[in-house]
Amino acid sequence: MGKLPIVTAKELLRILEELGFVIVRQKGSHIRLKHSDGRVVTVPIHSGQDIGRGLLRKILRDVEISPDELAELLNK
Repeated sequence: MGKLPIVTAKELLRILEELGFVIVRQKGSHIRLKHSDGRVVTVPIHSGQDIGRGLLRKILRDVEISPDELAELLNK
């Protein structure tokens, strides 16, 4: 497993939408996304801040991709 990249919420949302996730709802600063196969993930949107490593690892587990796959998607 590679090193976990640092990403902003905006970058993460773009990647999740490329993977087929759709925004279902937003409550305050948290956006809920859902995939057609039933996977659900919540992403906090705090401008000017990066997603913390622990939270990013949890989000990657929820969407079932590895840190290496995330890094590839970031470099597109």
